[in-house]
This record gives sequence, structure tokens and C-alpha cells, in this order.
Amino acid sequence: MSAPYETAQPERSAVDAMPGTVVLDFGANWCGYCRAAEPLIDEALAAGQGVRHLKVEDGPGRPLGRSFRIKLWPTVVVLKDGQEVARVVRPVAADEVRVALAQAGAA
Repeated sequence: MSAPYETAQPERSAVDAMPGTVVLDFGANWCGYCRAAEPLIDEALAAGQGVRHLKVEDGPGRPLGRSFRIKLWPTVVVLKDGQEVARVVRPVAADEVRVALAQAGAA
């Protein structure tokens, strides 16, 4: 089992300044969809060399999730040098996340 979603969140400006490939995984620890997708996301990220994975707890009033207009959990946002290059909402297969990583050149 991977780490839980973190309640402490970086500022959007800090996320935008992160170099390389960053995967923002928005969800909640109690969310059934998130728990079901967790092993798929982990499997897809296992092969990603140099990919930074941030599990961000989302919910009402959470500024980072609002800045990315997150509506459903889990939502995986792939950034390359601070720019969004791909997004997967409620993945049902690891390949969906792999395709998103490939768009960032990380697969």
C-alpha cells in the first residue's frame, strides 16, 4: 500500500516551479474510487524514472485542487516543468496513467 493522501499541500506557485515530471494525485483516503485506483496508479508510476508523485488530499476549500479545477477523485494530473500535459480521471487501468506519463516523456 502506498502513502496516504497528504493534508499538507504545496502552494500552486511551488508546484508550477517544480522541474521535470510531476504527478499530482488528487483524492481522499476514505474514497472508494481512490482506493481502487491506487494500485493501478502505483503500477504505472513504478517504471517512471525520475517522476515525482505527490498524493494530495482534496476537498472543499482546498486551494491546490481548486486551482486545477478537480471535480472527481481520483484525478491524476501530469505536469512537465510546471505545465499540465495530461490528466486522467478515475483510471480503471494502469495503461491510462502510462499514456499520460508518456505525454510528459516519462514512460
